[in-house]
Amino acid sequence: MSHKFLELEIEEKKELYGYQKGDIDAIFERMDNTAANYRLLYQLPTGGGKTVIFSEIVRRYLETHDKKVVVLTHRIELCKQTSKMLKGFDVKNKVINSKIKELPDQDEYSCFVAMVETLKNRLNDELLQIENVGLVIIDEAHYNSFRKLLGSFTNAFILGVTATPLSSNIKLPMNENYDELIVGDTIASLIDKGFLAKAITYSYDVGLTSLKVGINGDYTVKSSDDLYSNMVMQEKLLHSYVEKSLGKKTLIFNNGISTSLYVYETFREAGYAIRHLDNTNTPEDRKDILRWFKHTPDAILTSVGILTTGFDEPTVETIILNRATKSLTLYYQMIGRGSRKLPHKDTFNVIDLGNNAARFGLWSEPVNWQHIFKSPEFYLENLRDDVEIELHFKYQMPPELRAKFIKTDVITFDVEEEHKLIIRENLRSKVVLDKMIDQHAAMCVDNTETLNEAKSLMRELGDDIECRIRRYSNCLSHCSKNYREWLVEDYKLKLTLMIGKKYREKIMNEED
Repeated sequence: MSHKFLELEIEEKKELYGYQKGDIDAIFERMDNTAANYRLLYQLPTGGGKTVIFSEIVRRYLETHDKKVVVLTHRIELCKQTSKMLKGFDVKNKVINSKIKELPDQDEYSCFVAMVETLKNRLNDELLQIENVGLVIIDEAHYNSFRKLLGSFTNAFILGVTATPLSSNIKLPMNENYDELIVGDTIASLIDKGFLAKAITYSYDVGLTSLKVGINGDYTVKSSDDLYSNMVMQEKLLHSYVEKSLGKKTLIFNNGISTSLYVYETFREAGYAIRHLDNTNTPEDRKDILRWFKHTPDAILTSVGILTTGFDEPTVETIILNRATKSLTLYYQMIGRGSRKLPHKDTFNVIDLGNNAARFGLWSEPVNWQHIFKSPEFYLENLRDDVEIELHFKYQMPPELRAKFIKTDVITFDVEEEHKLIIRENLRSKVVLDKMIDQHAAMCVDNTETLNEAKSLMRELGDDIECRIRRYSNCLSHCSKNYREWLVEDYKLKLTLMIGKKYREKIMNEED
């Protein structure tokens, strides 16, 4: 993007929309009618223009108050973007970065932009002191690192800004640091008004029971790498891309560097234009990769962690969540990277390979942020867990496999309904297993010419068998993971025997 275009974009952003003006007025109403040290939290979806809003707030505040403003961010890229936006609103500001040790010229500025860690270190060194601060704005306020600085501004109005008012640390809820939450426009409303692109979500069922949860409450990198680096998941990822995103500019989010590198190799070997980016890349490498991504129409970028905030590429057409997360904030941040509207972009695709939509709901669905702000523990405790999600998986046979069973009209089996019928007739639950095995065996025998071909075809039914056993297990009152695994192996053994029996019957019938 040229420098001239950036300047034009900033000029355009000075025009505030109706919903932005309304929220700004509500925030100033709190400033004018609450204590000087009131702490207010403001929520607005990614893409709604939070930086525009708080830049206008700074401009208006400085017009009417003889005090200074501090804007805190958690990443250097956000510092630079915020400083640029403030200048676009005619707010002269100074960035406090690692090179700034003292502020001899602080009287020349009314607004300072700083990374939280940098400012904390400078204040601790007692070499830097910002005087007469009346307003502190905290961008991405859900990060807990800002708590370290709140004590340094005890007489200032605190305005936290976030798309997701849920603390990144459940032990440090946001309602302990903020007196009130103001909720802005919803994602659905911003889509309807033409400010955001609409997400079209495609979910692929993924078994996540092998994943481990770490001390931060999210899935560990190691267990994610183990799952998402295996060949089955790589093939599922490639298949989903070809099916739903072929030729589209695609951003892939992974949980681990190892997974992302596997993704890079998988797509490269398949002949697709792809680059890999993580936090070990140099700043020069990162600029080069992002420049390539911007100017390559069908580019695929596989990444880890660093593009969830401070990254804005409106031409992204597909977001692939090649990971599972228990973080509501991360879920919204990842999808939000594709939500920027363009003249010829009204929608974008989301490919979910982590059951995330089943866990949190679709990206544009209504969310009761006030409830989450007031009772975060209740919200988190009631999220659907992986076992419950997987119980509702419905297996869909891939078209290429379905073609191998062309002689069979019905390949599905309603486990729950069959189990109800069996119980009603006072029969044992295992009768349901016998019926499933009989159907699968008939499918294999009817669509092959030899016993070996039938047994080979049986091995392609693994996913269907896993799904049926999972649903069958759910019908039982008590069923451990070990018992389910044993049921799968026992099912396959009995299926092999049943195929042999049916093939002998088939040969005998042919001889007759």
